[in-house]
Amino acid sequence: MLTTFAVSGYRSLVDLIVPLDRLTVVSGANGTGKSNLYRAMRLLAAAGEGRIIGSIAREGGLASALWAGPKVARRTAGPVSVGGSQHPVSLRLGFSSEEFGYLTDLGLPQVDTGRSFFVQDPEVKREQVFVGPFARPASVIVDRTRSSVRVRDPEWRMLAQTLGPGQSVLLDLEDAAALPDTLRLRHRMAQWRFYDHFRTDREAPSRAPQVGTRTRWLSDDGADLAAVWATAIEADQHRDLAAAVGDAFPGSQVSIDVSAGVFRLMLSQPGLLRPLSTAELSDGTLRYLLLCAALLPSDPPPLIVVNEPEASLHESLILPLASLIATAAKRTQVIVVTHSSVLRRALEGAGSSIELVSEGLGTEVAGQGLLDVPRWEWPKR
Repeated sequence: MLTTFAVSGYRSLVDLIVPLDRLTVVSGANGTGKSNLYRAMRLLAAAGEGRIIGSIAREGGLASALWAGPKVARRTAGPVSVGGSQHPVSLRLGFSSEEFGYLTDLGLPQVDTGRSFFVQDPEVKREQVFVGPFARPASVIVDRTRSSVRVRDPEWRMLAQTLGPGQSVLLDLEDAAALPDTLRLRHRMAQWRFYDHFRTDREAPSRAPQVGTRTRWLSDDGADLAAVWATAIEADQHRDLAAAVGDAFPGSQVSIDVSAGVFRLMLSQPGLLRPLSTAELSDGTLRYLLLCAALLPSDPPPLIVVNEPEASLHESLILPLASLIATAAKRTQVIVVTHSSVLRRALEGAGSSIELVSEGLGTEVAGQGLLDVPRWEWPKR
């Protein structure tokens, strides 16, 4: 389970350190940084797959990703200098868990802007893999500074291998002693699942029949909805799914129709003479079923992050949604970013709640004082 998420220099997240629970509900007014927090978590997950450089470049590079406010922001841990000050431009992301932790520091590319094609590509300046709640000298096991990497084995050993500015210790390190730890960490990060605004329009992939195979987790676009549901049924892990459907739509049942390997999810409802396919369902009903499949797969991933799950749902579905989320959190770690005060209140007894606020100096956690901030240390370049 992740215990801390830390980010510095990403949009309004000038210097944010967030404690995480089995279930963490993140709320706040518009413009306080909820979406930025969700995006920052996705960026960190991209680091585990070697995609973080491309992800930042697609946002317009570091120039677009950095905080656009005052050059020095007041934070709970003291003043923090951001892009444009005398300090290096830096976007830093990291997390700690019950097993391993990881952090990365990205900065401006050291290239000839007149000759290079890749002036939007940030460079990895520092990376650390560590054990324990934060990266302290005794807990770091892999330490990268620019192209140089050293590993603890059990004493520090400098590697002959060097890494390019777009490479990562998680994906590209070849040292036999460090590989088991970095591979396990990368594997866990690659399993994190993120869900944000499922398409439910007439052309949405989830409305069309799809070739079905055993599927552990729902894809981002929900195209494999029927396959995920069928996998849960065949693994005898569908009781929570059935309960979630019955809670939202009393008397209704989901079934899977299979013809020549093509799967269709069908919903039977009281008073109807035949089941409805996903092509016939309302946007809200389909979205709720997608959330069911995302949160209650047969074999849950280690982390599920859901952004605004209440969007497009009728108010009558908010309490069933809260029950669905609470059930999911009994099986795995869940982070929910929400605008809904009703959903937040319904989940108060099931986990921790974090409210984000902003007074023009960047995003902060409401009520988080110096003694409340989880211990965290960013390495110097």
